[in-house]
Amino acid sequence: MKLYVKIILAAVTALVCVAVHKPVACCIAVSAFALILLAENIISERLLRRRLSTLIDYITKVQDDLSLAAPECSGEGLTGILQSEIYKVVALLKEQYSGEKRQKEYMADLLSDISHQIKTPLTSVQLMTELLEQPGLDEEKRLQYAEKIDSQLARITWLIKNLLTLSQLEAGVLKMKITDVGLTELVEDIKSSLDIMAELKGVSLETEIPDISINADRHWLREALMNVIKNCIEHTDEGGYVKVKAVRNNIYTEITIEDNGCGISETDLPHIFERFYKAGNASSQSVGIGLALAKQIIGGHDGIIDAESTEGEGTTFTVKLYRN
Repeated sequence: MKLYVKIILAAVTALVCVAVHKPVACCIAVSAFALILLAENIISERLLRRRLSTLIDYITKVQDDLSLAAPECSGEGLTGILQSEIYKVVALLKEQYSGEKRQKEYMADLLSDISHQIKTPLTSVQLMTELLEQPGLDEEKRLQYAEKIDSQLARITWLIKNLLTLSQLEAGVLKMKITDVGLTELVEDIKSSLDIMAELKGVSLETEIPDISINADRHWLREALMNVIKNCIEHTDEGGYVKVKAVRNNIYTEITIEDNGCGISETDLPHIFERFYKAGNASSQSVGIGLALAKQIIGGHDGIIDAESTEGEGTTFTVKLYRN
């Protein structure tokens, strides 16, 4: 019962006693008022005990199971506020617990992936080392084995470096250093680095970039675009082409990387940006990091990357970098 209601009832009782001038009537009125207060106090106390009991029971159970749903909030006043605040704290703990659980699962998956990926080159290094220990091994063979060991160690170093970079990007730890970057110069720099690869494959690498500048981290955007262009070259046969173009509008700068290579199947297409995913036409040397890394880097620029492909006809990657 509200305090103001009690005051009104007390005032009415007093007025009745003053008005009637009869002791018996006054006693009856006061007794009735006292009984009403007593009944109200008993009911309020029971309700309070029930609410507190519900809260204590919930707190006890939720310590063992954070997924336990909170009962519906009921009651007003301080108990209602207490109930609401307890549920808020539990909801916050649930969110933190879920985040920690996801982080642990992510780290377990990452360590498992690293272990799986470096197992093959480490086995190769171990084998080559055992062969080098053979007493009658000639110098030419010894040099060959040493070169293979060096190659596998370089592969392991590259793999670990890119995995650490990818994990930092996924965790949001690696921050982009945004500067004004000339897109024409950036793409030409990438082209000069990949010209020999394209020439050895017999693939024409063509660029058509207008003289525009974008806000980006030059180092990481170069890494992302190079990974995509390199992927296109690797999956294009001799006599084919890879074309890099760019256009700008009021909302974003769009970079397209198109090839007329083997294309990507409908089954593989939704998964090509996933870490360690290898499509059916991937080379034996591929580990499935390049496109995943490109996606994370472009996402770090608040951009998006998408791919369209027709198997046997080619693939087009589209990068959109939104203007600030």
